[in-house]
Amino acid sequence: MATTIQPDVNASTPSAEVVIRVEDVHKYYDLGEQKVHALRGVSVNISRGEFVAIMGASGSGKSTFMNILGCLDKPSSGHYILDGTDVSELSKRELAAIRNRRIGFVFQGFNLLSRTTALENVELPTLYSRVDRAERERRAKDSLELVGLGNRLDHFPSQLSGGQQQRVAIARALVNRPSILLADEPTGNLDSRTSVEIMQIFQELNEKGLTIVLVTHEHDIAQFAKRNIIFRDGKIRRDEVVQSRPVAAEVLKTLPTLED
Repeated sequence: MATTIQPDVNASTPSAEVVIRVEDVHKYYDLGEQKVHALRGVSVNISRGEFVAIMGASGSGKSTFMNILGCLDKPSSGHYILDGTDVSELSKRELAAIRNRRIGFVFQGFNLLSRTTALENVELPTLYSRVDRAERERRAKDSLELVGLGNRLDHFPSQLSGGQQQRVAIARALVNRPSILLADEPTGNLDSRTSVEIMQIFQELNEKGLTIVLVTHEHDIAQFAKRNIIFRDGKIRRDEVVQSRPVAAEVLKTLPTLED
C-alpha cells in the first residue's frame, strides 16, 4: 500500500498543494419573480489528499456547492479553481471534459444500468476517453478489484446487494483515474454496517492519496472524514479538523454481520 498522505488542512500554508480553491462564490437562482441566494460569498481551499465531509440542513447550500465543485453548475460570481484551472467561465463542452478527466462521482442512488453487467457499468465513463477496448476492460477490472468485487464482474445489478451496487458505482467513479472523488450521500440507501464498509473503502482510497469530498447529513458518517465543513444559510459556518477520527475497519469488528 502507498504511504499514507497526511494533508495539511490549513490550505493557506505554502506546503499544502491546493487542488480546490473557491474564492468568494455566490450563486443565485431565479424562481419566477423570486431570486434565491443559494451561496453567499463562500471561500474555501481543499488540499490534495484531504478527505472532507460537507454537512448542513436542507437549503443550507451544500448541494449547490457540490454541484459547482463537480462542474455541474457555475457560480453566479466569484471563482472556482480546480487543479490550477479557473473553471468558472468555461463552456459546457470544456466543463464536460474536465468532469470526465478529473472528477469521479458517486451518488446515493447508485445510477447503474440494470441490463448491464458490473464490468460494463464500470466501463461506461471510458467510452468518452481515448482508450481502446482492451484498456477499457483492464481499467474496469482493476477498479472492481480495488473495491473487492473482482469475482462479480459478470453480475447484473439485480444480482448484487445494495452495498455491492454502491461498490460498483465507486469503481465506475475511479475508472478514469480522477484526481478528486465527489460523493453525494453515498450511504443514504444503506444499512449501518454496509455504510461503514463503504466508508472503509473511502478511507483506504484516501490513504492512497485520492482527494475525497463527501456530502452527508449523518454525523456518524462525517466522523470518518478528516475534516468537516458545515454550511448554513448559504455560508460556511464551521470548518474543523475531525478529532479522534475512527478507523472504519476497526469499527466493523464491533458491528454484527447480517448472519448475526
